[in-house]
Amino acid sequence: MLRVTQSGAAERRTAGRPEATSHAGIEQAAFRLFVERGFDETTLDAIADEVGVSRRTLFRYYASKNDIPWGQFDQTLDHFRVLLDAQPEELPLWEAVHRAVRAFNEFPTDAEPPHVERMRLILHTPALQSHSVLRYADWRRVIEEYVARRLDLAADDPLPRLVGHVSLALAHAAYGVWLDDPSASLPDLVSEQMSMLRQFVEV
Repeated sequence: MLRVTQSGAAERRTAGRPEATSHAGIEQAAFRLFVERGFDETTLDAIADEVGVSRRTLFRYYASKNDIPWGQFDQTLDHFRVLLDAQPEELPLWEAVHRAVRAFNEFPTDAEPPHVERMRLILHTPALQSHSVLRYADWRRVIEEYVARRLDLAADDPLPRLVGHVSLALAHAAYGVWLDDPSASLPDLVSEQMSMLRQFVEV
């Protein structure tokens, strides 16, 4: 579904040196606090202190606390576009989308924070749901634009929008199963669900 970027560790600020960190360092610090205190009780000031930077520096990386669980989402969507564009044109449309969504949900098992923790937070935290609606729309839009190009349609035409919405629903279903049993293969679960896209799209 909505895989987010994973990367390395942060640099802590030391006396006499400029503040320095990374997106990954902020995410790792934030998730430590989310586990200890809960998402709602964790403030941006607490995250900044945990990282060792100022609140102002934190805002250079993330516009809000709600953005942190999503990682560098714009880069993630760029990766999704690459995956879709790499699908052979001779593939049926449903299969091309199926393959790209599966590949999009392959991630390193040693990621920090773990992908399962990210997605459990994103999918199960009430305070994040309104923000997540915007991210879901961005994700669907990538599919809609791809489908529109393939079929010479506008992205807002009914068929591209249908493919985007159905793909998101199928991926959501796979994540629901995976979060209940994280030992299962997420790409396989996504693939199993995405195979049903054929019922909605025959071209």
